[in-house]
Amino acid sequence: MGASKTNAFSVEDIEVSAYLKALGHPARIAILNLLIKKQACICGDIVDEISLAQSTISQHLKALKAVNLIKGDIDGVSVCYCINESEWRKAQIMIQDFLEKAKFPKEKCC
Repeated sequence: MGASKTNAFSVEDIEVSAYLKALGHPARIAILNLLIKKQACICGDIVDEISLAQSTISQHLKALKAVNLIKGDIDGVSVCYCINESEWRKAQIMIQDFLEKAKFPKEKCC
């Protein structure tokens, strides 16, 4: 999104959108589920566990890291990834707040 277009939206709207965009691919959800399940830093295991090419996994990791949902530490020639707990909690609160804004009337409008 170009800089001239972002001024029409709140910072919160942009952040929620970025989180949802990062979460909007099933491969990224699978990666996050794996990291949550293992509750440890994972290096080469991601490719072994998820049947996608290394380059594809790398692109998905890059998208998740761009919004700070995961963090990575360099360990020799590989990078080990885990959930960034503080950013995860922030995303969780922001997305939950967004979803809870909707108050549906008893009578349906459509």
